[in-house]
Amino acid sequence: MGTHEVANQAPPLLDYDAYLADPVLRQAVEREGGGWGHEEIGSFARLVTSAEVYHWGFEANVNEPVLHTHDRFGHRRDEVEYHPAWHSLMAVSVGHGLHSLPFEHPPGEGGRVVRDAMFSLMSQVEAGHGCPISMTTSVLPALRRQPEIAWEWEPMVLSRTYDQRFAPLESKLGALMGMGMTEKQGGSDVRSNTSTAAGSGGPGTEYSVTGHKWFTSAPMCDAFLILAQSAGGLSCFLLPRFRPDGTVNAIRLMRLKDKLGNRSNASSELEFDGATAWMVGEEGRGVATIIEMVNHTRLDCVVGSVGLMRQAVSQAAWHAAHRAAFGARLIDKPLMQNVIADLEIEVETATMMMARLSGAFDRAATDPAEEAFRRLATPVAKYWVTKRCTPVVRESMECLGGNGYVEESIVPRLFRESPVNAIWEGSGNVIALDALRALAKERNAGEAFLDELDGARSIDRVLDEAIDDTAAMLASIRETEQQARRIVERLATVWAATLLARFGSDVAFEAYLRSRIAGDGGSFFGTLPPSTALGDLARAAIPAL
Repeated sequence: MGTHEVANQAPPLLDYDAYLADPVLRQAVEREGGGWGHEEIGSFARLVTSAEVYHWGFEANVNEPVLHTHDRFGHRRDEVEYHPAWHSLMAVSVGHGLHSLPFEHPPGEGGRVVRDAMFSLMSQVEAGHGCPISMTTSVLPALRRQPEIAWEWEPMVLSRTYDQRFAPLESKLGALMGMGMTEKQGGSDVRSNTSTAAGSGGPGTEYSVTGHKWFTSAPMCDAFLILAQSAGGLSCFLLPRFRPDGTVNAIRLMRLKDKLGNRSNASSELEFDGATAWMVGEEGRGVATIIEMVNHTRLDCVVGSVGLMRQAVSQAAWHAAHRAAFGARLIDKPLMQNVIADLEIEVETATMMMARLSGAFDRAATDPAEEAFRRLATPVAKYWVTKRCTPVVRESMECLGGNGYVEESIVPRLFRESPVNAIWEGSGNVIALDALRALAKERNAGEAFLDELDGARSIDRVLDEAIDDTAAMLASIRETEQQARRIVERLATVWAATLLARFGSDVAFEAYLRSRIAGDGGSFFGTLPPSTALGDLARAAIPAL
């Protein structure tokens, strides 16, 4: 007879439809024009929660990328070797169009919405490989500033064939794209970049780039958009791994970063020694050109964070639904209900923000009001959702107790991943100041955001007062740097409340309104007002198999 039997443990959360189990996401996709993709999203959700793909996520993070700077004879190699699990994940994401769906459908038909739902679902299982997927999705709006270059690269960028070979573009079946902006002396202050581009032909012509990049993720990509100083100022360039003659470009991979999380994804320090590149966009307008790419990757920071949050809360609720203590299941304990209910409304509002912003991106090309809304809503959502991610994941981990703190659980990986989206593509201060810039320089952005809030008028008196206060705040705002975070936080919480008022359950709206807007809540999760229907909210977080 054994020493003990294993009992009172939750079974693994695997092989379920994570899309069907998330009605808030499903309804939001329908609302934003992606209803035609329900079946495709559901099929993808069942695939990525399978035991096999789940295992790939662990394997890709345990077996980290390895940099090979030279071969055994001393020749430069500058290649990164990945575990087969990484390539399997990449093949699934590329094969399902996570890099290309927004461009496979006309603007306004929901291609971006469907893609973002799928990207969020994959992020629940493995987030690191989403970095090259995100950059490849995001590069085309910037690349199209230079049509002759886009003509050459776009078909390969949109290919649904994942081609991992280190080879010239003409011999490949698909291409991935990266981005290099920051340098060691400047970080987010890219205008202080010292990399130089020698040449004089202007947009679309060849230059020679010398310098470095301090933090370039996914260095195995086939090409990068980078910033460098040309004669006319800071400009944007397309820098491929191979020259037109088939020789390897002068890109030196100096080392890989030893990061807190995102460990399946290589992030590198690069040096350029007369590397061949082509100018994209107007000379001296490099930031304005590459920001087209950055805006889309900022949306993906929101999308990825929603995926991390949803998986963490699903794990917490799943555990609580199967674990008994002190005479009852944890999910039936009032205090645990309060914690999980509090976490659930955080994920629901983040999901609604993500989908609404995704819809705005989808329609922006043909709808000026959506473009104006997107301009302010992007930094608001990026700032708020990515910052809320870490406390949500941390509290979810605590719900599992020790079982959530060991590496056999996915939750420690979620926790290590959780800060990165708040750092990448502009950390909190940069993003908050960008929101202020939109308010100061693009008046229609603030007006469009207020129009969005006004859609929830006359639902609740407290919410009406919050909308009025927000409108008054924007009317009197000055570019006060000290208050930037406070302003963005107010915009985010009131926007979240209006989304819940219009599209959420009455229980979730009432709980959010009282705890986040009226101030009838504590500093930590699990402090919702006692009148809240906690059981209903907590059970909404349990994934239904």
